Amino acid sequence: MKKISILIPCYNEKENVGPMSEAIVEMMTKNLPQYDYELVFIDNDSRDGTRDILRTICAANPKIKAIFNAKNFGQFNSPYYGVLQVTGDCVIQMCCDFQDPVDLIPKYVKEWENGYKIVIGIKTSSRENPIMRFLRTCYYKMIKKMSDVEQIEHFTGSGLYDRAFIEVLRELDDPIPFMRGIVAELGFERKEIPYEQPKRRAGKTHNNFYTLYDAAMLSITSYTKIGLRLATFAGIGVGIISFILGVVYFILKLMYWDRFPAGTAPILLGMLFLGAIQLFFIGFMGEYVLNINKRVMHRPLVIESERINFDKDKNGNSIEKKETKTEDTTDETKVS
Repeated sequence: MKKISILIPCYNEKENVGPMSEAIVEMMTKNLPQYDYELVFIDNDSRDGTRDILRTICAANPKIKAIFNAKNFGQFNSPYYGVLQVTGDCVIQMCCDFQDPVDLIPKYVKEWENGYKIVIGIKTSSRENPIMRFLRTCYYKMIKKMSDVEQIEHFTGSGLYDRAFIEVLRELDDPIPFMRGIVAELGFERKEIPYEQPKRRAGKTHNNFYTLYDAAMLSITSYTKIGLRLATFAGIGVGIISFILGVVYFILKLMYWDRFPAGTAPILLGMLFLGAIQLFFIGFMGEYVLNINKRVMHRPLVIESERINFDKDKNGNSIEKKETKTEDTTDETKVS
């Protein structure tokens, strides 16, 4: 019997983890009874009581498992790490807020059985804020134009990944993974499933300007050279314009020296303009340096504080833990 793993990353989702677990268990038992399954929640240091609810859910069903991160490791590391921990023949990743519809699961599995090792959901429309929808569309198209590799529009990471692709991710060993880019760059032939994204079932979105900016910069610095090229072209362009303006100013000064206004205002404005250009691109190039620095340091993706039901079989019986090669591992904390 094939085993399907469903991975649900969560952060402060106390209103959603219970209904999500119920919806997925019902979907698997009624619509896909021919498969074994495990439902894995990876909690990114929730502080709203989500973990207490997950403990209760896991105690009631040994097929539901949980990983608790020692701290918040960001919106990309936690799901990626969770994908590497599952035990199924494939893993289906979905959001905990129901914005990835649960009824996508049978569609993913059907295409998986048709031979696709990657099946992903593509948002063709959304009930979210129309302004945010427009900005996301502009962002996706911009990245697609600038990137050296293929990029997938309106793909948030939700999809089914075969065990073969999970092993590719494991060998990649990327300390700052960007799953959307990795799927496009290194993935097998994929099947795209269109869907309309509903609103959050409950709670507030955790996306803000910083998280959206972080995602944009990670994709730009990982898959484009546009920042460095813009700095070069802007430097050349501003240099040429400055030279021409300088020559024109000098000629006018010679021709109309008695009527040409004196003062430092033009020089001051020019300095401010050039300074702003320099500061912008120093910051932009700093994003590339930060990206390189994180990869060179090669910190762990996630440090766990607790995991539940990983030492039990589907009947709740204890099983021997598999030994894994990790550095600085203790009985209480696993580093990977």
